[in-house]
Amino acid sequence: MASNEPWLLEDGSVKRLTKETRHGHGHSRTAHSISTSSLRRKSDMSLVSKVPCSTLKNFLANLQEVILGTKLAVLFVAIPFAIAAHYFGYARPWVFSLSLLGLIPLAERVSFLTEQIAFYTGPTVGGLLNATCGNATELIIAIFALKEKKIDVVKYSLLGSILSNLLLVLGTSLLCGGIANLSVEQKFDRKQADVNIALLLLGLLCHLLPLMYRSAAESTSIDELSIAKETLNLSRASCIVMLIAYFAYLIFQLWTHRHIFEGEEENEDDMDVSQEETPVIGFWSGLIWLISMTAVISLLSEYLVDTIEEASTSWGISVSFISIIVLPIVGNAAEHAGAIIFAFKNKLDITLGVALGSATQISVFVVPMSVIVAWIIGIKMDLDFNLLETGSLALTIIATAFTLQDGASHYLKGIVLLLCYFVIGASFFVQISPTKPGPNGANMRFKSSNHGIFRV
Repeated sequence: MASNEPWLLEDGSVKRLTKETRHGHGHSRTAHSISTSSLRRKSDMSLVSKVPCSTLKNFLANLQEVILGTKLAVLFVAIPFAIAAHYFGYARPWVFSLSLLGLIPLAERVSFLTEQIAFYTGPTVGGLLNATCGNATELIIAIFALKEKKIDVVKYSLLGSILSNLLLVLGTSLLCGGIANLSVEQKFDRKQADVNIALLLLGLLCHLLPLMYRSAAESTSIDELSIAKETLNLSRASCIVMLIAYFAYLIFQLWTHRHIFEGEEENEDDMDVSQEETPVIGFWSGLIWLISMTAVISLLSEYLVDTIEEASTSWGISVSFISIIVLPIVGNAAEHAGAIIFAFKNKLDITLGVALGSATQISVFVVPMSVIVAWIIGIKMDLDFNLLETGSLALTIIATAFTLQDGASHYLKGIVLLLCYFVIGASFFVQISPTKPGPNGANMRFKSSNHGIFRV
């Protein structure tokens, strides 16, 4: 049948279509969900099945699937320790560190639970749910930082997520995949990469315009208050444009061109095609667990936001470095590990789906949504990320676009992207932190160094 034929990519290679694409129904698996599934493990239900009480048996089965069904289960221990450290008044850097570790398995479990719910809702609703919850951790941290009026933390953490996905995750994946597959030319579908790069460039334009407007207006006789007001209005208008682009992207991804973004199946010669993947927990159980996990993420995110300055002072590094480098690396470790694992297996389409897809979602959804939320709660947050931050973002997107332009990969491309990330990280390590009020309302600036933070 024609519908069973594999999809021929523009580079001449073949991409096997998933069952859902061939038959037009079923549970659709994106690159993100396939990537995080590499960290899951099959649960042994032999002991649970011997429990006589059916209610207790179902609860224990769900508990084993949700809590112990991941290779990161040991990190769940950090969650009660973080809560205890907070309530018993332990050092704030300990609360920050434990909260950060606790977020690692939670982010992976949210992906698992959304995929389980998608079995019951269908591929379209499941895809929307996955797209919404894909970067839930970043959005929740941003909302709590906005509530505390820590706008710089919001900007730094979201910028860091984009940079880490495009340079660190993609660079490490291309390097490891290239070394592991030296005898094979690694190819990928450029269609998905082109769509994501186009949206990233749109997001970059929306970041550049407020910065360029402010720089141009400062050379005129316009007062600073008017400049700030117009920059804010321009930023909000740009955010509306980005959200429109994101919703168009969802339609493109989930309806009209779903085949471009779906993960490639394993070789059907090596699997039983009659065996369909089935959910391991029920719909309502999955929904309750998802709400519970989101509540715990919210609690740990609040701890992170409250203790980030104390951690910065204790560790002797700037808030900007922690927000841009440390938070994204640790917070998205599970997703990043999955992308690298599939690069080893020469499945770069999945790797690109994770790295580029996550960066795109943060750029054209999480960032503008944070500005809109700030607008709603009466906080003036704009898209002016300052020159160093915006310049780093621009050069990152350009470097990524040139790296992926030929539809092929090798380890040298990964080395270049990683070196770009190290240079950008070094620039934020030595950056002077934003001005903040002193004890008597005076303005102080702090500079990070290896020996601590010094007043300038």
